[in-house]
Amino acid sequence: MTDRSGGPPTGEPLTFPVRLDGYTDLPPGKIANIVTFLERTEPPAAPPPARVGFAVRRVTNPTVAWFRSLYSRIGQDWLWFSAVVMPDDQLAAYISQPTVEILALTKDGEDIGLAEIDFSKEGEAEIVTFGVVGEAIGTGAARHLMEHTLAGAFRPGIGRVWLHTCTFDHPAAVRFYLRSGFRGCKFAIEVSDDPRLTGALPASAAPHVPLLRPRE
Repeated sequence: MTDRSGGPPTGEPLTFPVRLDGYTDLPPGKIANIVTFLERTEPPAAPPPARVGFAVRRVTNPTVAWFRSLYSRIGQDWLWFSAVVMPDDQLAAYISQPTVEILALTKDGEDIGLAEIDFSKEGEAEIVTFGVVGEAIGTGAARHLMEHTLAGAFRPGIGRVWLHTCTFDHPAAVRFYLRSGFRGCKFAIEVSDDPRLTGALPASAAPHVPLLRPRE
């Protein structure tokens, strides 16, 4: 699973000192992730194989409602929230850009996976969002979607495809990307408001991440 970082810009960012040799306490209401960036510079050696039961289609005119619905089905358990808090007009403008390609994985006529590829930087493609719904994990669905995503991302002129994942994501995410031919290239710390406290996501989202309510 991977998702774009953070939400829409809200003015000047808040800053606070971070220890590089120990623990740093976060302000109340904040959560933090260790983010792993991964890249791949070699295109697939062969076209993606056919897999019975799955189909991948390019969504040429995605609506905000469709994108958010599938995005939330896939990502709510992993605290994906950027597309939830992004204003409708901003999200609509982004997903309709000619440099953004949206793929949907379908099984039995139902969309169960989502890949979002951004080609806005010359020579590179970023897999901004990637994931499948919970019930499809472990069925080969993510593998099928990744094969098609890489085939589409490594178009002529693209020499690097990259993505990131974080410690709130599925515990097998990094292993999955390494098996998909990516290699780690950077770590980062991401701090954000807990979307369950702001109301962007329900309090029941991501039960594996403790919900710490600020004391009165």
